[in-house]
Amino acid sequence: MRFSKTIIIVSILFVFNSLAQKNKTVTPTDVFPTPPDTDIRLFYIQRSSNSNTVIYDANLTADKKLNPKNPVHTYWIKYNEGGRKQELSNIQRTLAYGLYTKEVATEKESYDGHFLAYRKRKFVVKITPQGEPVALFPINGKMQILKKVFVKVDESGMMPSVVYVELWGKDPATGKEVYEKFKP
Repeated sequence: MRFSKTIIIVSILFVFNSLAQKNKTVTPTDVFPTPPDTDIRLFYIQRSSNSNTVIYDANLTADKKLNPKNPVHTYWIKYNEGGRKQELSNIQRTLAYGLYTKEVATEKESYDGHFLAYRKRKFVVKITPQGEPVALFPINGKMQILKKVFVKVDESGMMPSVVYVELWGKDPATGKEVYEKFKP
């Protein structure tokens, strides 16, 4: 009798431990590669569907200013194809991952913008006084330096839908890391 109680208790603990492991939160940095950082890297986006990563780099002119016609260069790193770079297709650029940017009249070297697929949060791309290109994006209601985005996608229906978005960045004044998770 004592032996069977022990087996039942061990079995219950095993089941609870298995459930806890199943429900454990896995962040993209736990499973996806981190793209190499560069002097022009603004931020990148990763999605739950695969490890391919959309990169957003500052598009600088020869004199290290943002290119007024296209201040951000967006492209893929195709990790599932050996890490090769690939430009966005026209559809990806105009419907999904592309940006709309417009020069800010009151501030030199500064561009307002938004994602073409999600216009609710506006951002600013600019060069800091230290010469560093940054993308300031609303994280927790405050303009922060955006570093990475993770999008949880549900692909069970006819069209994929976004379950939630996670944002990582840093406070431009303190350098402190910031994080937000939201449902669009």
